[in-house]
Amino acid sequence: MTQKRDYYDVLGVSRNASQEEIKSAYRKLALKFHPDRNPGDKAAEENFKEAAEAYEVLSDPDKRRRYDQFGFNGLGSQDFADFHNIHDIFRHFGDIFGGFGGSIFDEIFGAGRGQARHGSHRATGSDLKVTIDLSLEEIATGVEKTLKIKRWGKCKTCQGTGAASNNGFTACTTCHGTGEVRQVSRSMFGQFVNIAVCPQCQGEGMIINDPCKACSGEGRVREEATVAVQIPAGVSEGNYIPLRGEGNAGRRGAPAGDVLVVIREKEHPVFTRDEDDVYIDLTISYADAVLGTEVEIPTLTGHALLKIEPGTPSNTILRMREKGIPHLNGYGRGDQLVRVHIYVPKKVSSKDKELLKQMAKSSGFKPTELKREHNIFAKVVNVFS
Repeated sequence: MTQKRDYYDVLGVSRNASQEEIKSAYRKLALKFHPDRNPGDKAAEENFKEAAEAYEVLSDPDKRRRYDQFGFNGLGSQDFADFHNIHDIFRHFGDIFGGFGGSIFDEIFGAGRGQARHGSHRATGSDLKVTIDLSLEEIATGVEKTLKIKRWGKCKTCQGTGAASNNGFTACTTCHGTGEVRQVSRSMFGQFVNIAVCPQCQGEGMIINDPCKACSGEGRVREEATVAVQIPAGVSEGNYIPLRGEGNAGRRGAPAGDVLVVIREKEHPVFTRDEDDVYIDLTISYADAVLGTEVEIPTLTGHALLKIEPGTPSNTILRMREKGIPHLNGYGRGDQLVRVHIYVPKKVSSKDKELLKQMAKSSGFKPTELKREHNIFAKVVNVFS
């Protein structure tokens, strides 16, 4: 397996490069290795994809921070887009290239120069967004969920073509099968060619003469699909996982969109999350606080024993290391922080009252430190009075 190159080396920038420098470097590489400039050159295509992956990580402040700190180990499989082909890159970075579908390349290379193929202008199916609720226990361990999605799916009768048979198509007479029309105009500055999607076939290059009856020529039908999604441990509220190609199917064989699974955390009855740490409140008796004890308390993955040292005051926070939530796409996990509260009963028996009165007379139960601090404070007040 080929070892990945450092992303900064790929783009040819320093590790303290600004976002504008990173963006500019990526644009230059994208133009250099564009497929129209390097037809049939597999090496150029791989360089094009490599530059896109490097840009996606370094242009995102959070991903760049994790990459700087942990290298490739700080990035998981969900951290950057899965570029199956050049068109995925155009979709993902349309804003870099001046609009939808990489229009900067259309301006420079002429949008195909008569190389348009059937379906090259067909719109990809729309994306779907699904929100999934997770408990902290599920977030701590990771979980697989099964989703039921209502979507446009590829018609099985015509296999998404929209035609009742293989002979149900004819080439569009307006664009002659190219999917685009051109208008040439002249001015004092020279000749200009305007290229637009064919209005007759909507860029498909073909006209359906014998539409499929199951989908009425759409190539897709409404369906309810079952999709499995693997949720990694350590996700947070607002994180999302893209399921490529699981969204709405495009018309007449166009690529399907994606399903974006958005994470939402359920409120927990016991734990409170703070990044990858979790807090839990523990109430103990006064006797246990004075004498010390061991308490079994819940964790996100079961139960664990916690030692309470003798003389533990109220509001003490005890740390249980590595009992929190795993770090997403990294090593280790957060801690469980236990806030200790001392129970003070409102009603006590006569016998308990006698015991408390005897205890109060003991010097060991008198707040000597507090009394001394109070006396010091009184002397300071006298100085300034």
